[in-house]
Amino acid sequence: MDGRNRSGRWGLGGDCAVSLRGDAGASFARRTRRRHAHLHCGLALRRHAPMSIAAPGNAAATADTRRAAWSLLLNVAHAIDHWVLLIFATAVSTIAADFGFARWEDLMPYATGAFFAFGIGSLPAGKLGDSWGRRPMMLAFFFGLGASLLAVAASSGPWQIAIALTVMGVFSAIYHPVGIPMLVRDAARPGRTIGINGLAGNLGIALAALVTGALVKYFGWRVAFIVPGLLSIACGVLFARFAPREELPPTQRKPSKAALPRGLLARVFAVITVTATTGSLIFNFTTNGNAELLRERMAAVATDPFALGVLLALVYAIASLAQLVVGHLLDRVPMKRLLLAILAVQVASMTAAAQAHGWLFFALCTIIMAAVFGAIPFIDALIVRFVDDRIRSRVAGARLAISFGISSLAVYLLGPVVKASGFEFLLLAMAGIAVVTFAAASLLPSVARG
Repeated sequence: MDGRNRSGRWGLGGDCAVSLRGDAGASFARRTRRRHAHLHCGLALRRHAPMSIAAPGNAAATADTRRAAWSLLLNVAHAIDHWVLLIFATAVSTIAADFGFARWEDLMPYATGAFFAFGIGSLPAGKLGDSWGRRPMMLAFFFGLGASLLAVAASSGPWQIAIALTVMGVFSAIYHPVGIPMLVRDAARPGRTIGINGLAGNLGIALAALVTGALVKYFGWRVAFIVPGLLSIACGVLFARFAPREELPPTQRKPSKAALPRGLLARVFAVITVTATTGSLIFNFTTNGNAELLRERMAAVATDPFALGVLLALVYAIASLAQLVVGHLLDRVPMKRLLLAILAVQVASMTAAAQAHGWLFFALCTIIMAAVFGAIPFIDALIVRFVDDRIRSRVAGARLAISFGISSLAVYLLGPVVKASGFEFLLLAMAGIAVVTFAAASLLPSVARG
C-alpha cells in the first residue's frame, strides 16, 4: 500500500490515520515533506562531509607522492643510462678473451657506434621530446634500452655486439635531452635538483665499475648486461604508472620566460657547445680508460676484475659528491667563477697524474674525476638559466648531438692512442683539452648565480 485510501485520505499508518483535507491538510503535508527532506539531507551530509572535506588534502598528498615517485625514477634512469654505457669498457678484457682477441685495445673500437648514436641520437630525441611529449619518450627509453641490453648479452661475435651496442646507444640518447628538462621544469631550486640528478648519474658510473666487476667475476660478462636490462624494463612499468600524462607537449605551452636577445643567445649556445664538447671528450677518455689506467698504475692492488671494480667504485663514489656540492653552490655563487675554478683543478690534477703511480695516483684520479663530475651540472644549469622550457629538449639535444658525436671519437681513439703512446701522453692531452674548456668558459656572460 502507498498510504493512500479510496476516500482520498493519506494514511500515516494503521489506526493512526488522519484525514488531510483543505488548506490545513496540505500545509501539514508540505511541512512533513520538508522535515523528511531536511532529515535525509542531514544524514547524507553526515555520511559524505568527511570525504568532501578530506578530499583536497588527500588529492594533494597523492599528487606529491606520485611526483616524488616519478622524479625518483628519472634519477634512477640517469644512473642506468651511465651504468650501461660503461659496462663494455669495464668488461672489455673479458669480452675480448671470449671473442678471441689478443688485446683489449683491438676490441674497444667496436663500441664507437654506441657513443656516436648516444650523441647524434640526442638531436631527434630532443625534438620529439618537445613536440610529442617527454613522458612517452621516457617510456621509449626504459623499454627500448632494456631490450637492447638483452640483445647485447645474446651477441656471439664482435660485429653482433657492435650492432647491439649501437642500438643501445640510440635509446640511451633519449635521457639527457628529455629526462633532465622534465625533472627541472617546475623545480624551485634548479641547481640543487641538477646536483642530485648528477649524483645519481655518477653513482651509475660507480655501479658500472662495482656491479659489473662482481657480475663478470662470478656470473660472466653476459649477466652484466642482463641485470640492468631487466631493471630498466621494471622501471619503465613503474614510470608508466606514476608519471602523469601531459596535457600539452612543451612546444604548445605558454612561454616560461622572456626571450634573450639573439646575439646573447647565440653566444651562450656557442660557449655551451664548445665547453660541452671538450668536457665530453675528457669524460669519455676518463670513464672509458680508468679501468685499464688503474690496472696499470696500481698493478699490485688491481689483481682481478672485482678488486679493480672496487677501486673504480671508490673513485666514482667519492668524486660524485662533488656534484652535490656544486649543485648547492649553483643557487648561491656566480656560475662563471665557480666553473673556472673547477676547470683549473682539472688542468693541475691531470698534469700531476701523468707521472704518478700507486696510491698517489689513486688520490689524483679521485681529484680528476671530482673535477670532471663537478663541471657537468653547469651545462644543464646554463640551459635552465637562459633557455625557455618549450625548446629546452631541442637545445639540449642539439648541444648533445654535437658534443657527444664528436666526443665519441675518444672511445675510438682510446685504444690506439694508449697502445702507441701510453697513458702518460693521454693524461697530458686531457690537460690540454681542459685548457681549451677554460678558455671557452671565460667567454660566458656573467650571471649572479644559476
